[in-house]
This record gives sequence, C-alpha cells and structure tokens, in this order.
Amino acid sequence: MSEPQLPSPPNDPAILLQEEINKIQQELTGINEKTTAFENILRSKLEDELIEEQELIILYKQQKKAKKEKRLAQKRRGKNYKEPTGIKTVHKTSVPEKSPKEQEQKKRLYREAMLQVHPDKFSMQSDKLDMATQITTKLIEIYRSGDLASLEAYHAHIFNTPNLLGTNITPKAETGSGLAYLQMELKNIKEELDLAKNKYTYKVLMEYDNPMSFLDELKAYYKDRIKKLRKRTRTK
Repeated sequence: MSEPQLPSPPNDPAILLQEEINKIQQELTGINEKTTAFENILRSKLEDELIEEQELIILYKQQKKAKKEKRLAQKRRGKNYKEPTGIKTVHKTSVPEKSPKEQEQKKRLYREAMLQVHPDKFSMQSDKLDMATQITTKLIEIYRSGDLASLEAYHAHIFNTPNLLGTNITPKAETGSGLAYLQMELKNIKEELDLAKNKYTYKVLMEYDNPMSFLDELKAYYKDRIKKLRKRTRTK
C-alpha cells in the first residue's frame, strides 16, 4: 500500500521572494553581530590611543581656528583694510520639485493603503497588531521620503500579497502584482549583505589565521597618527 502523498508547498512567487529575503536577513544579522563584537574587542584594547587621537584632533582644530582669527585681527589693524560689504551668495543644491499630480497620486495611494492596514483595525488581535504596526511604519517612511514608484510598489504589496494580515483586501491591479516591492527589498538587502561582507574588519575576522593579530597593525597605525598629530599641535 503506497503512502499518502503530502501536498507540495505553495509555489507562490511572493512567498518565495519573502523566504529569500528572510534567509539573507538572517545571514546579514549574523555577520553584523560577529563584526560588531570583534570591533568592540579591538576598541577595548585601543582605548588610550582612541582617546588621545580624538583629543589631539580637537586641539588641532582649535589651533587652526585661533590662527585664522589671529590673521584676521592683523588684517583689521592694517590701514588699507575694509570690512567686506554686501550679501554672500549661498549656492543651494536645487531639489527638483515634484509635480502636484504626482503628489496627489502619492497622497491617494498612501491614504488608501493606510485605511487597510492601520493598527487600530487590529487592536483586539495581538498576533496581527505588531505586523500592522511594522507595515504602517514602512508605509509612512516611503510616503515621506520615497518616490512615487516605491510607494506604488508597496501599495501593490499590501493589496496583492495573499493573507498579508489575514484580511480580505480586494486586490488592485493599477499598481502592479505586488512583487515589485519584494524585488526591491531583495535587491536592497543583497547590497547590504555585500557591503557587510566587504567590510575590512569582517574580512580580517574571516581571512586572518589569528584575527587578533590585526590589533598590532592598528596599534602601529595609531602610534604613527598620534605622533604626527602631536607634531602638528606642538606649540613653541
């Protein structure tokens, strides 16, 4: 007698994308935790050097400022000195203005999505309240600082991801299938993972036979840097 066949797991693209994102997020978290722990150990062994370096940097900046003020005072005492007049032109980086039509579209998508996932709707469902809070936090962040395409992608994600909050939300086709947001998230987290793996201290941790030998390199670096800063800040 043949054994009963278990149903195959759903092959939903959104579920597969979210699983891949979660997997990469776990790897990223692990790498960041290892790197931070290693950097904290290094800092604890370099406390004196780090403190002296910072003190010398501040002193150097103060001395530069004092020299500049002294030179200006000498100029003012000169017979031909004239105080600068007129208004200084400050060049500001121009920020492209968003069209009223685009702003209106963003506002409409934001309100439409917020009405569906607002935490107040789930105040009596503790299992969904945290998720609703996370979703609305992300929605507000994208609305305030993201572009229209990002908001459209997240709007589609909310309306077209099955059982996002276990509610019957009517799917909307106007902003896409809902996969665009997850694809963007996957791209972003892959870039974060790449940066984390290429961080120098993580490479030391992974590639050195004895990662703590890197401490000798750092001590040599700070010894040279402090020597140069002492020379720069030395007063006659």
